Amino acid sequence: MAPQHSQPSGIAIIILAAGRSARLGSPKQLLSYRGKTLLQHTIDTTLESMASPILVVLGSGKDAIRKELKQTQILILENSSWESGMASSISCGINHLQIIAPESKAVILMVCDQPFVSAQLLNDLINKHKYSKQSIVASSYADTLGTPALFHKSLFVELLALQGESGAKSLIKKYNQQTAFVCFDQGSIDIDTRENYRNLPK
Repeated sequence: MAPQHSQPSGIAIIILAAGRSARLGSPKQLLSYRGKTLLQHTIDTTLESMASPILVVLGSGKDAIRKELKQTQILILENSSWESGMASSISCGINHLQIIAPESKAVILMVCDQPFVSAQLLNDLINKHKYSKQSIVASSYADTLGTPALFHKSLFVELLALQGESGAKSLIKKYNQQTAFVCFDQGSIDIDTRENYRNLPK
């Protein structure tokens, strides 16, 4: 059960989980991690944060993945254009968010293969945005800025304009001077290959 916060944050989360996991050879969303699927682990983490609503964008293998999800407190979206690249999943999520929660002030974009994302990290992004007044708050790791990353609603139009494999990182680079960050030392640990998964601290 998600914690009840006295004041809604006005910040939504979109979990981008539509990819094929081509390098892995099977859906990374369904990999087992600490007694759950990797995607379920990610969802449960978001539900412990102060963010709401939580949207999950599925694409490749959507039917098998949906069967394994055990949460009713999230909105599951299906991106029929997932093969065109990550930008289509971002658009799918933003478009639905503007329908179901038009009052949202910002959105956190995240993926499901960074297993060390915590609710505290997500809350830190939200709080950094609140106090820094910056349009973007990204996670800092391995000499880069990346996901999870928060984007103010003033950037939704540009997020919707992304094409193909161009992800939100292009906006972080474009608006570097308007980007704050929080440290996420384990952010570089993701799962793209079988070797990554075998080496993952369980």
